[in-house]
Amino acid sequence: MTDALKLGFGPFTAPAKGVWVVFCDDHLKFGPATAKALASATGLVARAAKAEHFTGKSGSTLELSVPDGLKADRLVVIGTGKAGDLEPKDFLKFGGAAMGKLPKTTAGGTVFAELPSGAMSAAQAADLAQGAVLRAYAFDRYKTKRKDDEKPPVNRSMTIAAGDVAGARKAYESRAAIAKGVLIARDLVNEPANILYPEEFAKRTLNLKKVGVTVEVLDVKAMTKLGMGALLGVGQGSARESRLVVMRWNGGKKGDAPLAFIGKGVCFDTGGISIKPAASMEDMKGDMAGAACVAGLMHALAARKAKVNAVGLIGLVENMPDGNAQRPGDIVTSMSGQTIEIINTDAEGRLVLADVLWYAAKRFKPKFMVDLATLTGAIIIALGQEYAGMFSNNDELSHRLHKAGEATGELVWRMPLSATYDKMIDSKFADMKNTGGSRWGGAITAAQFIQRFVDAKTPWVHLDIAGTGFDSRMSDINKSWGSGWGVRLLDKLVADYYEK
Repeated sequence: MTDALKLGFGPFTAPAKGVWVVFCDDHLKFGPATAKALASATGLVARAAKAEHFTGKSGSTLELSVPDGLKADRLVVIGTGKAGDLEPKDFLKFGGAAMGKLPKTTAGGTVFAELPSGAMSAAQAADLAQGAVLRAYAFDRYKTKRKDDEKPPVNRSMTIAAGDVAGARKAYESRAAIAKGVLIARDLVNEPANILYPEEFAKRTLNLKKVGVTVEVLDVKAMTKLGMGALLGVGQGSARESRLVVMRWNGGKKGDAPLAFIGKGVCFDTGGISIKPAASMEDMKGDMAGAACVAGLMHALAARKAKVNAVGLIGLVENMPDGNAQRPGDIVTSMSGQTIEIINTDAEGRLVLADVLWYAAKRFKPKFMVDLATLTGAIIIALGQEYAGMFSNNDELSHRLHKAGEATGELVWRMPLSATYDKMIDSKFADMKNTGGSRWGGAITAAQFIQRFVDAKTPWVHLDIAGTGFDSRMSDINKSWGSGWGVRLLDKLVADYYEK
């Protein structure tokens, strides 16, 4: 459910019912409006804090049920830590933490957007709201029977009390667009593969037209004409036809080269003839998280009217092992004309990206290309679920993505690219093979493969999001299996460095 929260903004007024959320620092100090509204209850908070060993550490919470002297049903105090340590992304976290304290009932919540030093800025109050919306998301549309503690939230509402109500409401407009993009991506990743197959995924991208995105869908016939033998080879064993979706947002100057975002969209990955083990294969419905991110990003850019030209391309396939499936040992010809020996049919995502990246570069001549793919288990071995692996041919673009990651909390870590790895994917029978042939450096050899389809003059980043795109670390702003990872990261990249 992506619309589980009714959100609003209002003035600093103590609520007459529901949950009341306030903030204090590591000295248990409240802002002036908060202290005034709490009145005599501040003493009660101090006693409870001492009893619970609550010190106001950033993100820690103290709860008081039916607090004496207040009309609210429950008071929640969230610690902000030391004032000098606060970062913009912390306010997103605080909003999520506040949302987590709302009950699954019709009762609402009021959050005082105030620090000990005074009212939060309009941007900070809007960040609280965005954090709350991201936390409120749950994907439970297929549950028909629930226990009492599993029943979906009903008409939950939250009011962000702010010093500058109009300013906070205005600042939230762009954040709402970004949050919606994240939720779109989460919905796509969470859908089962029998519901979300390539044609259906492509159909859902048509909804982006409502916010001004131009959408073009290429079918198998069109891709065959273009010579996309690498992408089409992956999907030839499925009863579901492959698709290529091109999404365009023109918010910049006419004629300006667009920014290009490319997503791997393997709607289900059995591994093909090189079939995967049965354990956890159900997770492979999320092997299109890169494509989901690109779709969510295009919504975010268009809905907030980003002053930039951007194009999102997603290759949508299903990797299945029927009698027509691609075999190990097959040789396919990519759109670039380069030939590829298939060593392992489970190394399929790079084949999809090879054709889509080449097509994106040739058709749009972009300022840069960023691709996202749940590509290798090797990157999880290297980086766990905290960072996405970043491979690039451009230092400036890499640095900018790194800074955007630090700002949003969607972290990236640059990994090496080197010609010394190329020999691992050289083939005796074709221009290259689709795996390095061993467990060593698997994420790197995959990136080396993809790089062969990128013009060295085009700045390019490959993000391996196998550890972050689904089944990732839970956080204050995400309790979903599908994380929607990358939407906020790439929107931040665009906003900070490429909008005019």
